[in-house]
Formats: sequence, C-alpha cells, structure tokens
Amino acid sequence: MHMPRVGAVACAAALAVSLTACSGATKPQAAAAGAGDDVVPTSPAAKGPLDSFTWSLYAEPYTLDYALAYDYPPNTVLANVCEQLLRVTPDLRIEPGLAVKWAQPDPRTLVYTLRPGVTFHDGGTMTADDVVASLERQRDPATGSPWGSAFKNVTAIDRTGPLEVTIRLGKPDVLFHELLAASPGTVVGAASLAKAGKDYGTPKGKLNCTGPFALDTWAQGDSITLKKHTAYWDKKLAAKSNRVKFTFVEDAAARSNAFLSGTADGGYMVPSSSLAQLRASGKGTVWFGPNTAAANLAVLDFHGTLADLRVRKALSLALDRKNIVKAAAGGVGTPAKAPAARGAWALAPEKTAALYDTLPEPAYDLAQAKKLVEEAGATGRTVTLATSSLAPEISVVANAVQAAGRQIGLDVKLKPVSPDAYSSIFVDPAARKGLDLVITNGYDNTPDPLEFYQYLRTGDFGNYGNWSNPDFDAAFDRANAEPDAGRRAVLTATLQRLALDELPVIPVYEAPYSVFLGKRITGAPTGIAQLYYPWAATIGAAQS
Repeated sequence: MHMPRVGAVACAAALAVSLTACSGATKPQAAAAGAGDDVVPTSPAAKGPLDSFTWSLYAEPYTLDYALAYDYPPNTVLANVCEQLLRVTPDLRIEPGLAVKWAQPDPRTLVYTLRPGVTFHDGGTMTADDVVASLERQRDPATGSPWGSAFKNVTAIDRTGPLEVTIRLGKPDVLFHELLAASPGTVVGAASLAKAGKDYGTPKGKLNCTGPFALDTWAQGDSITLKKHTAYWDKKLAAKSNRVKFTFVEDAAARSNAFLSGTADGGYMVPSSSLAQLRASGKGTVWFGPNTAAANLAVLDFHGTLADLRVRKALSLALDRKNIVKAAAGGVGTPAKAPAARGAWALAPEKTAALYDTLPEPAYDLAQAKKLVEEAGATGRTVTLATSSLAPEISVVANAVQAAGRQIGLDVKLKPVSPDAYSSIFVDPAARKGLDLVITNGYDNTPDPLEFYQYLRTGDFGNYGNWSNPDFDAAFDRANAEPDAGRRAVLTATLQRLALDELPVIPVYEAPYSVFLGKRITGAPTGIAQLYYPWAATIGAAQS
C-alpha cells in the first residue's frame, strides 16, 4: 500500500526486492558474502518442534484490532492469530484461505465459498455470518478503519448460504478481491466483537480468530504472548512451537544486541546499521526475502517550487542513489526505477522483464539538473523536506536530498518533526502545511503493482499532494476492471509511465526484506508476506 509505514522507514533494509521470474531470487548488492546472500522466500525448514521462542518487534503494537492494524508491529503479530479469506504465500502468490473457492458470475459480483469445519479459538465454528460481520465492520465509518477505502466500490455484503458470502460492487474492482488476502479480508468471531466492545484489540480485550496461534497475554509495555491453537484447520501449517513471545525494542542498537545475546531468537526488518555486524557474528543468519516496497520522495505541494515539472525532474537527476543505498540501507539494495518496486509485479512474473526491467536506470546528471532548475527560474528557491529522529535512515535520505539540491541551485531546508508529527503527515492534511516533500515507504499488501498506483488517483487519501491527471485516472479504471493478471500488468505499465513522466513521487531506492534467525531456530518465511502469512507456525528447531 502506498503509505508511509513509518516503522518501515525506520528499518530501511526492509524496502523492496527484485524477483526473478522463476524463483524470486536475486543477490542484494554489496552484501557481504555468506549464508543468506540470495533473496529466497523461506529459510531452511525446521527439523523439530520447540516449546517456545522469542521474537523482537521494533515497537509495541498500538492495536491488535484487525480493522485498525495498519503497520508492521500489529500485522506481524496478527498474521499468526487472524486469517483472511485469501492468503498471500511467501513466494508472493494468492491462494485460497478461509474461502476455499470463489466465482465471479459477472464483473460486479463476487461469490466466496467458505472452508467448512474451521474452528475459532473459543471452539466455535466459522460461518458466513462471521464473515459478513467482519467485513461490514471495516465498511462502517464508525470503526474508523484505514482499510475502509478498499470497500469503496462495495454496495452489499450478503450471507447467501451457511458457507457462502456474496459481495456486490458498484463497478468492477479487481484490487478489492486481491485485498481480501490482506487486512480487509480478515475474519473474526462475530460474537466476540460484540462482547469485547471498545476493548476489542486492546490489552484489556480478547481476540477470537482462526489462526495457528491464539492470543494468550498482552502485558502492555513489556510483551505479547501467543499460544498454539491445537484445533487449527490447516495441518500443513500447524504450529511447531507451543508459544511465541514478542518483545518490544525501539532502539536499533539495543535490538541488535538482543539478537547477539540470544535474548531474542529472531526478528524481521533487521536494522540496516547492524547488518554487517550480525552477519559476521556467528550468532545466527540474516536472510533476505521478497518485498514489494520502495523508498520514495512524495511531493506534498504542487503550488510551490515543485509545481514545475522541470524542478521535480532536476531533483531526481541530482540524487546520488547508489551512495544513498550504501548509507541508508547498508549497501543492500538498488536505485529504484519506478515508484512501485519490481517486487510488486510478482502476480505476472512473465511480464516483469518487459514492463519493469526494460526501464532505464535512474540517471545521475548534475549538469542537466542544474540547467533544468535555471530554465524553470527556480535557482535559489526553497524546497522544504520533513525529517525526523524516528530513524537514522530518514536523516540519511534527507541529508542526501539537501546536498543534491545545493549542487543544482535549490535551497532544500530540512524541517525536523517529532516521530508522532511525522506519522501525522500521512493522515492529516493540516500536518503537511509548509512542506514540499516527505520520505515515504510505499509497499503493496498484495503482489500487484496496481495496488500502489491506485493511491495516485485524483482525491485518494494516499495522494498526499493532491496530484491530478485525468489520463491516469482513466487508465487506472481500465486496469482495475481487467481480471487477467497479465493483461492487467500491461495496463498498469501505462500508470507507471505516467507517474515517471510527471513525478508526483520521485523514486529513490529498493532493498530486500530481512529477517535475523538465531542459531536455534529456522523455518521462517523471509519476505514481506509475513504481514499476513502465519509465519510463526513454520518456525521450529534448527537441529533435530
């Protein structure tokens, strides 16, 4: 999704990855030699069960309410507790989940047949009523779900059988169906929603879902513990560990020390500043996995200095992306060719080579950039970029942009804001006042680049600068009505071209997802699919 995912910016080694059509593997640039160099969807399979393991999060989840979970920490926990109608796999495919099959009798009707015999954590059996209640709650404005926009074309969600749900759309919407593999498709026990009330998803409330683990305890400020759900329906993903304990460590150095000392067995989104140390430590392995994300500069004001396309192009030309990758992502990454990363094209891998790989490498040409600034009459004009202590990587990119501006005649001023204020930029238009640029980390929840480009449509909440292009809007509607992934990818390439032509978002760099696994555990998926795939279930003992 094209959104900050501020925690992701805080762990820049977890940006986007390029995938090969056959295996999803490439080599991270400039990575030190050793195990885990290749981008692979999973680590080696577990050799035995575990009683428990401890997992490090870079922050405590602000909620465990599926309708409000919109960032890495809550989704990392919930992926093992709650499930969706569809499922994104570690190799970035979409397969049946709680819906065993689906049909589309016409372009505006979706019919989902539910999996029989699925048991909730409280022992109840999932029915169509639970699905309807779960999805309708996301549509209800009173819920305040950030996922509500995914339902914008939904006109009705009906129980049409004990194990059948029919969804009707105002117009064709392929992305809606795909997003049922992410938070919008989450199913929880309807009765538990009513019982928990306002406490649902808080440390005081209970969760009642269908995943391989159930919520056991949430000790606010300390840890979250999950316990194995012994009646889990998917035997191939039955949990190999009886318990999982999540700890919260915000400081990057302290988090790395937890990995080195063994107080944390593993964790996703390894701090980029610690990659080399961890890889050389002998205490475990850093694995790189598929990703759908890219670090970009989002234009927030199309009435100021950046209103002139020549200035936006000049700033892009002035970015020394290769050195940014070295400084911000520990050298593990590549300059971004487009706003949506290469990994986001995984649903149509046969089209990736022609539609993404043929894009030119982003140019680095200070002389041409300076000329464009002069032609635009922008020499000496100010560009204000938000920066924050939220993460070192934000400062690294911000300083690089400031230096680039200085070299071509732009006065790039950095405006430090608090972590909370930085987050507010992406949800509160008033927080963007006086800003021209912000560093974002947009990623797809599903392996379809169309999901990213939807947030550049006129009036969309993710279109932070209110950029508008009627041709882009029309091209999006055509792509979103095309059910065939290959043909949709070709239509999406038009959106990619328009975005590169006008630069409402300036691409910066991509990097693979990362996970550290201590020596006693293995089996974890390595990529961004961990946000919805029950990754903890496959973790077990590294030795038999």
